[in-house]
Amino acid sequence: MDNFNIDHDRENRIGFPEVVYGVNKSIEDLSQILENYNTRGKNAMVTKLQPEKAAILMAEYPNAFYDKLSNIFMAQPLKEIHGEGEVAIISAGTSDIHIVNEAYYTLQFMGIKAQRVNDVGVAGIHRIMDLVEELRSYKILIVIAGFEGALPTVVGGLLHQPIIAVPADVGYGVAEGGHVALNAMLSSCANGITVVNINNGYGAAMSALRILNIIKK
Repeated sequence: MDNFNIDHDRENRIGFPEVVYGVNKSIEDLSQILENYNTRGKNAMVTKLQPEKAAILMAEYPNAFYDKLSNIFMAQPLKEIHGEGEVAIISAGTSDIHIVNEAYYTLQFMGIKAQRVNDVGVAGIHRIMDLVEELRSYKILIVIAGFEGALPTVVGGLLHQPIIAVPADVGYGVAEGGHVALNAMLSSCANGITVVNINNGYGAAMSALRILNIIKK
């Protein structure tokens, strides 16, 4: 008996396909899961896939996509998405790029065009202020920050869209591991901010997708 039971009906039921969490799965199980998708003519995405596993799977799927920063793997190459971006992914610093890319490529896998806006943290607050008018054009904002996690509160005080905040594990001392950023975002005085778990760029992207699916209906 296989060690997995893929939920192929998920897309019909809730609007998006199942995604594979790669960290704790063996390469044998991952290969079988990807083959299951492949025989059905479907692409498959794996999150948090370690580089050594990715190297083996890339040999099996030579056209596959793998991003070393976010550890996102896709068995088939990404398709270009035309049109205007619907989601802006805003990060406080370039150190947050692993989370930025996880959200970005998850949205792209789901057919949503996003724009990455990096290195606009509150230590140089003029940077985000200069972008306020441009950011108004997006339907949803994903905001990522480590250290004291202040950027989502600033963005929430400036812009009207749904804001999905992602605490990053970037920082040292009391900020190490992202718990200070998480608590700061949970206690934000900017009304209505949604907060996902530490480093959960994938979860932020899926929250954005659920909102967009409702808007499109």
